[in-house]
Amino acid sequence: MTRLELTITALSSLAPGRQKPGGSVSEVENYISGSVLRGAIASQILQLSGQHSANLAEDGGNFQTLFLGENPAIFGNAYPAVTKIDNKSIAVNHQIKVLPATAVSSKTNPGFTSSRGHGVFDTLIDAFCAAAYNQPYDPSDPKAIAQGTNPQVETYNSFYSKVKDKYYSHDATSRFLTRVGINRRRATAEEEILYSVQVLNESFLKNTKTDEWDNVVFRSFVVVPDETLAEAFQRFIERNSYNFRIGGSASRGLGKVKIAVNEGQSLAKSIKSRIEEFNKALKTRWGLWSVFGQSQGDLLADRTYFTLDLQSDAILSENWQLTTVVSAAMLKDFAKVDSLLFMHVAYSSYEYRSGWNSAWGLMKDVELVTNKGSVYLFSTTEPEKWYAALEIIEAKGIGDRTCEGFGQVEICNEFHQVFREDAK
Repeated sequence: MTRLELTITALSSLAPGRQKPGGSVSEVENYISGSVLRGAIASQILQLSGQHSANLAEDGGNFQTLFLGENPAIFGNAYPAVTKIDNKSIAVNHQIKVLPATAVSSKTNPGFTSSRGHGVFDTLIDAFCAAAYNQPYDPSDPKAIAQGTNPQVETYNSFYSKVKDKYYSHDATSRFLTRVGINRRRATAEEEILYSVQVLNESFLKNTKTDEWDNVVFRSFVVVPDETLAEAFQRFIERNSYNFRIGGSASRGLGKVKIAVNEGQSLAKSIKSRIEEFNKALKTRWGLWSVFGQSQGDLLADRTYFTLDLQSDAILSENWQLTTVVSAAMLKDFAKVDSLLFMHVAYSSYEYRSGWNSAWGLMKDVELVTNKGSVYLFSTTEPEKWYAALEIIEAKGIGDRTCEGFGQVEICNEFHQVFREDAK
């Protein structure tokens, strides 16, 4: 498998909207879903099918393998790369991730310390230890306590990146465009037809002092099963980098982007090292909680713990029934590993999603999706059996429609080791 990194630069406003099932209002996403990205690239390949560009559009050729084969390419979600560093807004050249659902921040002054918030910290390990020692766990904001203000915290949902040991949140801003309906017969404005389209902004202010603007950037990836096919795909993107349209209302001038592609870099830390660091932090924290006496059991004896962190929405099912929890049996089935596995805690929420299939001209089925950021804590007595399997799961994802970006996961997100007294 070859991982290619995509840099998507907005050249006009984007409308990657979604309409909630049963609703009449279309909302804009603050990111570009893998499904939208996949459809945009496939559409462009088919439009150029007569040119046989890079052999991707030949009938039964690479297009079939890339999009319709048994092992199709996986298109990840494209998350916004723009953030503020040292009072200047820039597009960072780093991997953009989703904060775990266990991350919390001040209710009155939320955000990372880099953006002058009270900081963000994770509660997974402390909550697990507190339950084992039969103690209540109610996290609070230490800075607010020192200032004598409201110490309450709440879940902090955000995209983020890490730059030089500092954490920065990411988001995409939006606005409404007001449009008037056109009478097709007279080619003039139609009376009483006025509507608004919510779009993502295509530019951002880099520096307020110099009034300098730049284009908004999103970062994504594509996992291609074959190296030769990956090279053909990369050549096609490079030759047609300015020809892609993403999202709705393309005929009205929206959705124009530039896509650049580079070969993906390997992660700095292997899954084995991440699991080892997580367990080291867990054992250290477990020792601190021992001041409350004896635990309900020695849960760390001969066990290795790891987390499964959703980096995108997932479509999960067990025994033909939709679910929002990745059980131990499900993970063993995904990984094809026969080993003892225990699921300890789950932090998850859900939504309903639908969409539009441009190829068929029909609405997609309404799906129950588990929200990105969900966290699941597992333990095993045979970790050696899991390292290679978890690498495959991290590359391919879990659940249904993974080729559209659903079910992307990370094993042992490093943010779980950010504790209350060292909020970032």
